[in-house]
Amino acid sequence: MALSKKDRRLRIKRRIRKVVAGTAEQPRLAVFRSNKEIYAQIINDATGSTLVAASSKQKDIKAKGTKIEVAATVGKAIAEKAVKAGIKNISFDRGGYLYHGRVKALAEAAREGGLKF
Repeated sequence: MALSKKDRRLRIKRRIRKVVAGTAEQPRLAVFRSNKEIYAQIINDATGSTLVAASSKQKDIKAKGTKIEVAATVGKAIAEKAVKAGIKNISFDRGGYLYHGRVKALAEAAREGGLKF
C-alpha cells in the first residue's frame, strides 16, 4: 500500500533527524510549513529547549506578499534573533520538506542574516 503524503514526509523527517541534531555549540534550525504559515525555531536537542523562534503568524513580522516572500521575511527574523542571542553556527533541519520554494527562501534569508550552515 502506498504511503500518504503526510506519512512519507514523516518518514523522511525521521531519517533526517538520525543525522541532524542540535547541540549547545551548533543548535538545529527546524522548519515547519503549513498551507498558510511557516514556522522556524532554533533548538538545543541536548536540553530539549527552544532557543529562538519566529513564524509568519507573529505580529512583529510584517508578512505581506507571496508565500515565498513571507518565508524569506521569517528567515531574516530568525537570523536577527539568533545573532542577538549569540548563535552563529546552526545545522539546518528541513523537516522532511524538499529544499525548494518556501523552505529554500527561508534558509537563504537566514544565511544572508548572518547564520552559517
